[in-house]
Amino acid sequence: MKKFIYIGIGLLAIILLNVFLFNTYSSQSPETNEPLEFKNEEVPEKQPVEIVKPTRQFAPVYSIKIPEQVNFAGEEAPLDIFYVREYLDRELTVNTYFHSSTILLLKRANRWFPLIEPILRANNIPDDFKYLALIESGLENVISPAGATGFWQFLKKTGREYGLEVNSGIDERYNVEKSTVAACKYLNDAYEKYGNWTIVAAAYNAGKRRITEELDDQQVNSYYDLLLNAETARYVFRILAIKTIFENPENFGFHVDKEDLYPPIPTRKIKVTSTIPNLVEFARQHNLTYKTLKIFNPWIRKDYLPNRSRRTYYLSLPVDGNIKYPYVSDSLI
Repeated sequence: MKKFIYIGIGLLAIILLNVFLFNTYSSQSPETNEPLEFKNEEVPEKQPVEIVKPTRQFAPVYSIKIPEQVNFAGEEAPLDIFYVREYLDRELTVNTYFHSSTILLLKRANRWFPLIEPILRANNIPDDFKYLALIESGLENVISPAGATGFWQFLKKTGREYGLEVNSGIDERYNVEKSTVAACKYLNDAYEKYGNWTIVAAAYNAGKRRITEELDDQQVNSYYDLLLNAETARYVFRILAIKTIFENPENFGFHVDKEDLYPPIPTRKIKVTSTIPNLVEFARQHNLTYKTLKIFNPWIRKDYLPNRSRRTYYLSLPVDGNIKYPYVSDSLI
């Protein structure tokens, strides 16, 4: 029994010795084996780590160079006058850096200018007026808050005055060919009055009566000398800016491949002298969908063609009903 007591006491002594040695070693510096001194000193605050952000890389943006001269319908803009130059600078800058809009205009123009240009030429209207249609509507059948409609933005009253049929069933303001002819009549009337195409363009925006009043009140005979409301004051300069960009698009950073332009789509005409009671069925008879028929004839405002007076209308249909891009791409100009 005593033997076991002695063995237990020995084991306990060994354990106590190990504990003592471990505590002694832990209190020493790991480098010098010297006892560590613990002082009541404040622990220094941790210094913040400076995070260096990468430098941002911006695409270069350049000021637009003003051309030495610009003209509308052969009439020079007086760029030596500071406000004329700055108005043009504003519109060139806006249209150059409004990339998405200007690219879409370039694409649409490839489809619609070949239709508009011959009509202008046949009616003795300068070719530059195609840019007027471009800034009026973006070459889309849009409707303004005032109700002006179509490529040439005719109001109902003015459209009817210049030969367009406008009612709930037929609205020829949506007919690009007929509305272009009507616009030519308006422009020729205005030129007969003013003898100046730049003023004619301003009158298209503000109205002939308003422009006549301003010319008389301000005792000037040039658009560039008139003090006008903001919209009309910018109007001709927007045309000049778009024309300048379109003449040399790559100079302004626009690179549009030929195959990316919207192609003209060959169409044929069908003469109609009576009511078409169901355009869905009519389209099916010509191997078209109703949607395709209405895209090519947006001037028909209902799902039937009303024609009680038996007028003559011409519906446009894609040649052979083919609207596939491999087909129409052959028409790229």
